[in-house]
Amino acid sequence: MACGGSEFEIRNSKFENNPMGLTEILRMALGSLGVNKLRSGLTMMGITIGVFSVIGVMTAVSALRGSIENGLSFLGSNMFQFAKYPVNGGGGDEEGPNRRRYEMRRDITLEEALRYQRLMEGIADVVCVKSFENNITVQARYQNRKTTPGITFCGSNEHFITANQYTIELGRNLGADDVEFARPVAVIGQAILKRLFPSESPLGKMIKVNERTYTVIGVFADKGSSFGQNQDAIVMVPLTRFLNDFGVARHTINIATQAPSQLLYNEIIDKGITAMRIVRGLRPEQENDFELYSNDSLIASFAKVADVIAAGSFVISGIALLAAGVGIMNIMLVSVTERTKEIGIRKSIGARKASILTQFLIESVAISLAGGVLGILLGVAGGNGLALMLKASVVFPWDWAALGLLVCSGIGVGFGFYPAWKAASLDPIEALRYE
Repeated sequence: MACGGSEFEIRNSKFENNPMGLTEILRMALGSLGVNKLRSGLTMMGITIGVFSVIGVMTAVSALRGSIENGLSFLGSNMFQFAKYPVNGGGGDEEGPNRRRYEMRRDITLEEALRYQRLMEGIADVVCVKSFENNITVQARYQNRKTTPGITFCGSNEHFITANQYTIELGRNLGADDVEFARPVAVIGQAILKRLFPSESPLGKMIKVNERTYTVIGVFADKGSSFGQNQDAIVMVPLTRFLNDFGVARHTINIATQAPSQLLYNEIIDKGITAMRIVRGLRPEQENDFELYSNDSLIASFAKVADVIAAGSFVISGIALLAAGVGIMNIMLVSVTERTKEIGIRKSIGARKASILTQFLIESVAISLAGGVLGILLGVAGGNGLALMLKASVVFPWDWAALGLLVCSGIGVGFGFYPAWKAASLDPIEALRYE
């Protein structure tokens, strides 16, 4: 950044009676930065850290937001769901009073779910009842082959594929009679198929899930990942068989409902809430003891979390950029002091005040922009790296990158103006006497 006057090339012909061109000013400014690379590099590190913290977070958030909004498949179209717990499991307070409040709620029972289903007949297109085994040790096995622990194992009815946007690729779906008679049959996902049946048809084969035996009757088509979870690592059995095998006491029922159209969506939600209050036996003055969520509410929940994360990154970035700006001002003041004699010589042979002011501002902005560009590159790489780990698409946040460069330019001008003005205002006679 800074250097002594002896290290600068001064071309008399360019100063005498002619203002310096912008190209020459730019060349000299960048040349002065190159003289002291270590000082320049350390100064721009603060800018890099500040920009990286924002760009990295916003890149990851943008990638995840786009992935969720464009490919969210937690629920099918025009679907909403009732559950004991909110979508995040406990309102963001996993061990606090919110979590305990939800745990104190009564489970939604199979009897309540079936009564709700009867009340919604002729009103809703589809009512899917389902429950999940949340034990992370759950795994499927066929002969000497087995899956990794932690697969999704659920009990449901024939409407699971509609409610969760699955399709059948091979065999058949669950039928109403499978649920009615609690048959030990299963539909498996592609990840289970590839692991247990790499070179043979699974249809009619008997698999074990935590030592319970089920006959494979169908295979889901490939679904991919959502929220970083492999949706193809799934085994679905009739809900009645699921509850018989794994117990009613530990499992609450989720109820997904599909409205006939988007136009009737809100009306069907209201009717669904009324039906749920009836089956739960709630009095008019009592609040709901169940949660309602949909694709829109899932996106809204993510947006709230993303906004909090973004706000935190802005605070951290603001502190880092403020400190970096002060550092730029300090280093530029040191540079002015070190180059006092050089400035005096240039002014004595005709260099204009504006030329000196511009050169020092360019040096300040160059340091800030260099740090900003590096911060953007590192932030985009880091944010997209996190997004890829969560199976989200890669993005480049052009708007945030442009804003980052604009802010860096502002920091360079704002914190570099006083040192530049001080350099341009030096008295040439006093400057020449400086030792």
